[in-house]
Amino acid sequence: MSIHETKVLEVLSRFAIAGEYSHFEVINSGHINETYRAYFIRNGELKDYILQRVNTYVFKNPVAMMENIVNVTEYIRAKIKATGISAKRFVLHYQKAKDGKYYTQLSDGEFWRCCRYIDDSISFLEASTVKVAEESGRAFGEFQKYLADYPVQNLHIAIPHFHNTVNRYEIFKKAIEDDFAGRREGVCEEIDGYLALEEVATQLYKLQRKGELPLRVTHNDTKTSNVLFDADTHEHLSVIDLDTVMPGLIACDFGDAIRIVGNTCGEDETDLSKIDVDMEKYEGFTKGFVSELKSMMTEKEVETLALGALAMTVECGIRFLSDYLDGDKYFRVHYEQQNLDRARCHLVLAQKMLEKLDKMQEIVDKYAK
Repeated sequence: MSIHETKVLEVLSRFAIAGEYSHFEVINSGHINETYRAYFIRNGELKDYILQRVNTYVFKNPVAMMENIVNVTEYIRAKIKATGISAKRFVLHYQKAKDGKYYTQLSDGEFWRCCRYIDDSISFLEASTVKVAEESGRAFGEFQKYLADYPVQNLHIAIPHFHNTVNRYEIFKKAIEDDFAGRREGVCEEIDGYLALEEVATQLYKLQRKGELPLRVTHNDTKTSNVLFDADTHEHLSVIDLDTVMPGLIACDFGDAIRIVGNTCGEDETDLSKIDVDMEKYEGFTKGFVSELKSMMTEKEVETLALGALAMTVECGIRFLSDYLDGDKYFRVHYEQQNLDRARCHLVLAQKMLEKLDKMQEIVDKYAK
């Protein structure tokens, strides 16, 4: 028996899972947590579960994080069941450990959780088609719609200042000043480009601070890969990876998705001439997202939705460039200049968004009516 399997069996034994253990496999798609898929035989059928070790370096208070996740998923489950539909395939369901908690901690401090696998589901690393883009939008819009009346003040802050773009710029300027890795001289053009976008990129946060935009229950990691789809129809089933659920702005969830879904290239494309806003996929995601939320959004939220795409693209870009200036301490890189390539790609994409912002907002307005 391997060391991995010994650990997996030790952890599984702590959860109240019916049936006989069969086998497990490692899932390597995530970048933060350690993930396994474990199989049990129950009543002659194979049942599978997702087992994760939470990265407590990233998530300093995993107990509070799990409280957010369980409260939100159970709230959604109740909403779905109230319609007379089974919620089994449409929201994550976490297993209780034998001590009644939704997690377990080992003697060495490792923090583990377990949830049921959603049958006949698949995920996509990217929105390769307009349909996948639209269904991704519907999934994240539906998620927020279910939680529209959830008491947002009851949520814990999983990561402080996560989308505080004013604070992100302060960190960026300090990284420029410190020049820890001695790289500043070679990126003056990129620095100037991002500093020129500061005023427009920080508008959303400033509006929220003035009380003009309400805080909502937001996902805060709205990648297409964080949606499960029906394996046959490719219609959305459930949003996953809820570690960063906390109070936030609708525009930030929309914008963080668009910087990926709406980019014609990957986030580290080196041929900057290829980078543009994919308006077809942008409209697909917008249609799905806004159609779910149009009845609950305020007028100001609608007016600033496209701005969210620009703000989140800039915010992520300055985070990449800050990390490059600091010596690549935060984001995982596979070659020396990857963070710089990411920053350059996001800068060009943000500049393209600024040029097309009126058209992007027109598309929002079209589906908000």
